[in-house]
Amino acid sequence: MASSSVLAPEAVRIHPGSATRDQAMQEATDLLVAAGAVTPAYYDAMQDRERTVSTFMGNGLAIPHGTNDTKDTVLGSALTFVRYDGGVDWDGQQATFVVGIAGKGGEHLEILSSIAILFSDDAEVAKLRAAETPEQLFALISAAGAV
Repeated sequence: MASSSVLAPEAVRIHPGSATRDQAMQEATDLLVAAGAVTPAYYDAMQDRERTVSTFMGNGLAIPHGTNDTKDTVLGSALTFVRYDGGVDWDGQQATFVVGIAGKGGEHLEILSSIAILFSDDAEVAKLRAAETPEQLFALISAAGAV
């Protein structure tokens, strides 16, 4: 899957501060809406998912996404990638990276797998933490073949 099809440079951000889980999920939703991938109701779908099971994946990564019951809020496939240098308290876990995801059909499963592989490599995660600009972060994600 080509990076240009799911992750646009404008959907990659770095924040020096922290955020709440809900703020991070709202930003992910807003970026997915801007990409034309979801309706604003996708935020509620993310909240529904969190009530069922946490989307915190470990290694500083959270991947908020909707439930199968809310497929009607998904218009296309897209990814957002936001680093919060101050961290996000994700129900008692510390997330640094919040990857918002929306997938049409089964595409999100392939995207999730690629992100999981990237974050299983501590050296790659260290590079993502060290990136100084969103452009550098985008280049690293793309070079790693995660999207």
